[in-house]
Amino acid sequence: MGSDFIGPEELKTISSEFKISNTFNFRSSIPKVPFSVDYLEQINIKHDYILILGMPESSDGQKLTINKLRSIFGWQPDKSEPCFYSQDWYLNEKFANDQVLDFKWYLIKKNVTEDSRGKSPETIHNDLKMKEGFPSAILAAFTFFSYYLLNKGQILWAHDFIWCSDKDHNGDRVYIGRYVDPEKINKNGFNIHRHLVIRSCYGLAPQIL
Repeated sequence: MGSDFIGPEELKTISSEFKISNTFNFRSSIPKVPFSVDYLEQINIKHDYILILGMPESSDGQKLTINKLRSIFGWQPDKSEPCFYSQDWYLNEKFANDQVLDFKWYLIKKNVTEDSRGKSPETIHNDLKMKEGFPSAILAAFTFFSYYLLNKGQILWAHDFIWCSDKDHNGDRVYIGRYVDPEKINKNGFNIHRHLVIRSCYGLAPQIL
């Protein structure tokens, strides 16, 4: 899979920048890849997906959450990149403050599936093939920053947002991505947003003209 394979050796080379432990010292053994070689050699897999080993902890022993990644990479592109987009609405959300990856292998698509564009997450969910699912926000963030550091600034989902499996405390689904604003209005940064569901507390207060 070439540069789309991010295993223990690859993570070791960026461990100081990423503030993660050397994977060979983290556990006594590396987990077995749960996908067969034949499966990974399929054209639509080896060219379109990233196989990555998840890490649940940072080098200081803390949980490697989205908030931890945010503290490592910051949110000011004029100081350093890659970074998060400057926003703080999610800091107290469970998906950002508590959720971590398991120490196992993950397979995630590098680009948005074209026939999913413009569709609601509910519609996409109904159209998912067997064994497909929404990635978690922490998986997307971990993969984004790993890939950027290992591949000389190559940006995943540079102009696209991708739906995640997470929801905020109101039940609104999280989506991430679009590191670069095509309109050049917003600064660079890994975005984390929520798709607001219309509820009974939303409504019109008309002005009389």
